[in-house]
Amino acid sequence: MKVLCSIYRSTKKMGMYLYVPREKGLSEVPPELMKLIGRAEHAMDMILTEERKLAQEDILKVLANLREQGYHVQMPPQEDDYIMHLPDELLTRNDPI
Repeated sequence: MKVLCSIYRSTKKMGMYLYVPREKGLSEVPPELMKLIGRAEHAMDMILTEERKLAQEDILKVLANLREQGYHVQMPPQEDDYIMHLPDELLTRNDPI
């Protein structure tokens, strides 16, 4: 399977991307999803094949989603829990950096 794909970045959620077949554009993306994404900014077009490697997504999953639902959403990477749960003493120290 070979798909000419357009990739859009979300203006609401950093690191969220939307993959759609280029010939269909955003026409088949549900309005609820577009609301979550915000204004979709075109990032790039690329040809996707089963042999292609993607940095953060499984190409077979992307191709299956494009075929079955007409789009694929790449979610932002999860933040490391330790950053959100720093002990209070570390947050209030006045040590020079």
